[in-house]
Amino acid sequence: MTNTATTLLALDLLGIVAFALSGNLLAARKNIDITGGLVLGALAGLGGGMLRDVLLGTRPLSLSEPVYLIPPLVTTVIVYFVGQRLERVRWFIVTFDAAGLGLFCMTGTVRALDLGMNVPAAIVLGLMTACGGGLLRDVVANEVPALFNGSDLYLLPATAGAVLTAMAVRLHAWNLWTALAIAAFVFAFRMVAWNLQWRVPQPMRGWSYRGIDAKLRGTRGVFRRPKR
Repeated sequence: MTNTATTLLALDLLGIVAFALSGNLLAARKNIDITGGLVLGALAGLGGGMLRDVLLGTRPLSLSEPVYLIPPLVTTVIVYFVGQRLERVRWFIVTFDAAGLGLFCMTGTVRALDLGMNVPAAIVLGLMTACGGGLLRDVVANEVPALFNGSDLYLLPATAGAVLTAMAVRLHAWNLWTALAIAAFVFAFRMVAWNLQWRVPQPMRGWSYRGIDAKLRGTRGVFRRPKR
């Protein structure tokens, strides 16, 4: 196994751990049993990569490499025993989700480029890797997906990470250290945006149906930053 392949494997596994923890903690927050936690953890950790690989026409890594199935199992057991002791579950969910976002937008882009995709397509597949699992997790858990939550930024940090990754690969500057730097940047971008409630522009001319929007403001999804 080459150094690049080893680096990708390590970063992929870290991303799966982070997203699987977010899925299991979300299950714990909603009082879902351990099997449901395993499902949410697996969807979050493996879903985005499986979607990417299917579009690339290759066998999903999570099916061809059994090691990819270990993190969801391990994180399910960990959260089962220690999850109830965590007081700030929402913060941990968002934090682990942000960590997975930073890692997967990068590994997804690199894998797409390695398989001969052009840069724009690789960036799109990197975003799908980063956001796809979380989207599946939130939909199954009946949660407003973080991707569609206008109270903070989610897609933009992942896009920045995918673009930086594509640039690093094309400039032959991608390695473990640049990978960690990009992941840290995306993580920090996402967490700062969540804490400060940075917003993208809202629909113009009242296209968002103000009456419905007013009702939705009263709901509190796990990814919605509480008002101070």
